[in-house]
Amino acid sequence: MGLTKTEIFTEKQNRLAVMLKAIAHPARIAILQEIIKSNTCICGDLVDELGLAQPTISQHLKELKNAGLIQGTIEGVSVCYCINPPVWNELREQMSGFFAAYDLKATCC
Repeated sequence: MGLTKTEIFTEKQNRLAVMLKAIAHPARIAILQEIIKSNTCICGDLVDELGLAQPTISQHLKELKNAGLIQGTIEGVSVCYCINPPVWNELREQMSGFFAAYDLKATCC
């Protein structure tokens, strides 16, 4: 049986792709920006802030949580979300290394 496409890449490459795919939507970027701006856990304030329907926001939060970028805690009947620091730092380090690997040359096409 042949390899799946993800098996030919390193674990780091696959992990970075999962995280980038999770943030590759404007609504998810807006959600992350709101969470970062609040600098605390957010519980249900996103509907008012972003103007999206609750089910839409819930689906985007699920994708961000599945990628590990955010974490949630249950408080009563609501779920509060915040940035997951270890994973956020992993993404930052991987992207810094990714961009730093390119040596800008004026002679390129």
